[in-house]
Amino acid sequence: MATAVPAASLPLPRRASSSSSTVNARRPGVPSLRKQHCAVAPVAAACSPAPPRQLDNEEEGSGRRQVLVAGAAAAAAFISRPSPAAFAAEAKKGFLPVVDKKAGYSFLYPFGWEEVAVQGQDKVYKDVIEPLESVSVNSIPTSKEDIRDLGPPDKVAEALIKKVLAPPTQKTKLILAKENDVDGRAYYTFEFTAQAPNYTRHALGAIVIANGKFYTLTTGANERRWEKMKDRLHTVVDSFKIENRI
Repeated sequence: MATAVPAASLPLPRRASSSSSTVNARRPGVPSLRKQHCAVAPVAAACSPAPPRQLDNEEEGSGRRQVLVAGAAAAAAFISRPSPAAFAAEAKKGFLPVVDKKAGYSFLYPFGWEEVAVQGQDKVYKDVIEPLESVSVNSIPTSKEDIRDLGPPDKVAEALIKKVLAPPTQKTKLILAKENDVDGRAYYTFEFTAQAPNYTRHALGAIVIANGKFYTLTTGANERRWEKMKDRLHTVVDSFKIENRI
């Protein structure tokens, strides 16, 4: 049975710099923008020949852009695709894989999110239209060998949320915390909300100790979009895996 330790002694990662945070609420008065997606027109079905139509400069340029976008996307997917042995979940529809062999972890994130640099975080991917929709991974050294050495899931999660994952000015609430066993390794996963004056973020997290490090993955969305996003965010958390580094 794991022995709980005081919250002050937990090896918690540093809170990301507020000046670099990627989850700032949208400023009041600024209209919401909808994503615009490029699409390549399907090839026409075989039919009787028709006289060729002369394209004007605008139509020709648009067609070229569509072909270039489609080609670039296909090339990027081919180049970044890991081998099945390295990442078994690569075929998950609507998601892209991240495999960091040096750091020893992998996870999925929703297609369309973009990687951004945030001080104090190993990796961050976010939606450029809905900035509260993001996933971040952080790791810090620790002398512990198992997440259960720090205490039960609820105590560890609550300390992490209050000290690291949410600013001191926000009101937080732990909804659920539990232990999961994946390939013989213990993970703690949890759900919480963080309430700011003008928005509430509904988030999920996963923490684990391995390779001499304390790993934290956090993902979430604005509370108003939680019902729409929760299944995708659970997929992100469930995909988080640690591998022993060689």
